[in-house]
Amino acid sequence: MTVRFIIIQLILILVFFNCRNSSTKQGEFVFPDEDSISVADAELLSDEALDDISRNVSSPVEIADILQKMSVPFSAGYLATSIDAGRQNTSFDMALKLGILGADLGYLNMYEKTGNAIDVLSSIKKLSDGINVGHFFDFETIKRLSLNRSNLDSLFLLSNNSYNQIDKFLREEGRGQLSALMLTGVWIEGQYLATQVLKQYPDTILRNRVGEQKIILNDLIMLLAPYCNSGQEYRELCRDMQDIKEKYRDVRITYTVGEPVMMEKDGALVVVQTDQSKVNMSDEQLRMITETSLKIRNRLISSN
Repeated sequence: MTVRFIIIQLILILVFFNCRNSSTKQGEFVFPDEDSISVADAELLSDEALDDISRNVSSPVEIADILQKMSVPFSAGYLATSIDAGRQNTSFDMALKLGILGADLGYLNMYEKTGNAIDVLSSIKKLSDGINVGHFFDFETIKRLSLNRSNLDSLFLLSNNSYNQIDKFLREEGRGQLSALMLTGVWIEGQYLATQVLKQYPDTILRNRVGEQKIILNDLIMLLAPYCNSGQEYRELCRDMQDIKEKYRDVRITYTVGEPVMMEKDGALVVVQTDQSKVNMSDEQLRMITETSLKIRNRLISSN
């Protein structure tokens, strides 16, 4: 199993479903509109729950992998090039845009755009140093791997581990608001990328991934909830996330539990899960989700 496949698996929404509903799944399960944990209890989320959320948001590689399988050509126009790392003066801006650029880095690496990736890495270094987490990035190694296309698997693993370590460190240091901002930035940029591609290249798998983001969005809102009254920037971001959530309100996700199947792979027997999810999302719902995601993402990257 390649490192690339392992990283892609971390974000698969089916894994997320298994983690959250292992004790309650019987036959068919329809996810409710509201998350099972109230926003008022967000501060009481366990470290295990926070780690689950982080793992399902922190890698944009799955989206980029889907795009490649769709034969969608690379477009530099999707990148958040308007972000000037040197002009981010608050920890809010630095953390949020560190997440946005992390998603762009994943997109660039999947398409092997090494020149662009070096420029993004330079901005990531400035932002991470600004919130005192730069020591989690081995920039010289990442730069070297970015220039060597044969080491993409190692690059994905190193980049993903860096963001996961930063997330854990910030929470342990009592700076959970910056961790929540970074994860939100990753999600917003990945959501923007997926919805914009769908406008031009309709695809069932990618469309389902966009619909399934309704579940992760609820968790991101819970992560942000304790900080929504911390200042004007936080209040605006929380309103933005609630705005996207409203557009997802009538999207329905049905999860069907299947029986595990034994299969032979590489001469060994492995257990294959046959669970399936079904997304019911109309074209109008997708249009509203796409427009709202674009508006919010562009506002965030233009506020330098």
